[in-house]
Amino acid sequence: MTVFLSQIMNGIQNGVIYASLGLAIVLIFRTTGILNFAQGEMALFSTYVTWELTRLGLPVWLAIIVSMILAFIGGALIERIVIRPFEQSSPLVLVIVTIGLFLAFNALAQLFFGVEAKALPRAYPDRNWLIGGVSLRSDTLVLIAVLAVECLLLWALLQRTKVGLALRAVASNADSARLLGVSAATMLMLGWGLAAALGCLAGALVVPTTSGLTAGSMQGILVFAFAGVALGGFDSPIGAVVGGLIIGIADALTRQYVPALAGIEIIVPFGLILVVLLLRPQGLFGHVKVERV
Repeated sequence: MTVFLSQIMNGIQNGVIYASLGLAIVLIFRTTGILNFAQGEMALFSTYVTWELTRLGLPVWLAIIVSMILAFIGGALIERIVIRPFEQSSPLVLVIVTIGLFLAFNALAQLFFGVEAKALPRAYPDRNWLIGGVSLRSDTLVLIAVLAVECLLLWALLQRTKVGLALRAVASNADSARLLGVSAATMLMLGWGLAAALGCLAGALVVPTTSGLTAGSMQGILVFAFAGVALGGFDSPIGAVVGGLIIGIADALTRQYVPALAGIEIIVPFGLILVVLLLRPQGLFGHVKVERV
């Protein structure tokens, strides 16, 4: 039982990581209808900026805040300069554009910051408590707390503010929103900026829990984050959280109890997604889109 609970805790920690990046993916999809395959590499580049700021002497938390502000501005500019010229294009074109951004940010990170692993300082003490034989790390508690705050703030923004109403209106029908005086262009830039800032925070908190910051640090996380979002629903922040946790726990339990799948553990969470999507294509918490013909 101790081993089982320990793996559950490991899965929760990993799942919270996937959920944090998944929230950024959902935010862009809800505001623009675009699946941003570059989300992980945008977070990677922002995390490198955080590392550079700490190297220049800024305290870690201040470096994270400055990086989030820069990421917000960068995300808004990417939407304005790169995405907007293609917003009327087919979904395939937009997929190709975001994959191009993925490659560009990865290459730029290596060009500006090098290929050797970087040690990003933690923003909090690294502690470990043993409760009933189960290890509870400060990483898990901090990541859960940050994810809870993110969810609360996003809910308040989208459901309790005029800006959130405008974001949802543009996502639902941009043309109708424009007729009501909503600046769709501003809302789209805002959505990309917020998603970039969320990705920056996720990267800055996640990387110190790994072996170091490298050009490939966010790629595996992005794959599982997309898996969690697909499971929970691409238009549901709650789905991103629940889906990320399910994927994290399923992966951890597979690694522990199914040694025959060593090296290909990813088959279990993705098999779970396949089953769910066959039964409910919009995901566990996604909304069915109804169109009048």
